[in-house]
Amino acid sequence: MLFALTAVVVTPAVAFPGVAGAAESGGGGEEVSHASEECIELLEAGGSINDCQEAPNPILPETNELIWGALSFMVLFLLMAKVALPPMQKSMQARSDKISDSLDEAEQAKVAAGAVLADYQRQLADAKSEAGHIIEEARQSADSVKRDLMARAEAEAVEQRRRNAEQIAAERDRVMSELQSQVAVVAVEMAERVVESSLDREASLRLIENYINTVGSSGAASTSSSSGSGTPS
Repeated sequence: MLFALTAVVVTPAVAFPGVAGAAESGGGGEEVSHASEECIELLEAGGSINDCQEAPNPILPETNELIWGALSFMVLFLLMAKVALPPMQKSMQARSDKISDSLDEAEQAKVAAGAVLADYQRQLADAKSEAGHIIEEARQSADSVKRDLMARAEAEAVEQRRRNAEQIAAERDRVMSELQSQVAVVAVEMAERVVESSLDREASLRLIENYINTVGSSGAASTSSSSGSGTPS
């Protein structure tokens, strides 16, 4: 589309100078006579023949070519401004919008990442705090269990000492009872042998048992006092 418009604009600019050249060739006689008159005037003014034969500058274009070129450039510029510039602006705007959207998405992703990081740090702090509470509760539970075990062990030790004391007392009483019976029998037999006469067995046993009980009571009291002083609290 753009190339076609350029061709349409440039074609008259190329064609019209040819027409102008044809018109100039048609009036060649007039130009020759005009040139002759100018040459005569130069010679009369003291010029040389070389001045009459000086060729025009090949670099500078003709005036009509400059006019048509300027008009063609203006038309081409206007056509490009109307046809080519809006799509370019639209494309640039779309690209700018896309870049802006990408920046917005990147900013949103950054904000979301910051929120996720903050949430992770908060959860980590909560986990550390909870772990500290769990450790403290475990330490307190261990101390409580330790105290309970120590109290239970002490109570069991006291109970064991009490049972041992009761067993010792019961064993002592049993031994003393057996000893009393045996001593009474032996004492009666020895007394009978000494006096060679039969004593009243019932009365002798009562006397001996009373004596042994008296001796046993005093011995038990001394034993219990000594065992009580040796038992740790």
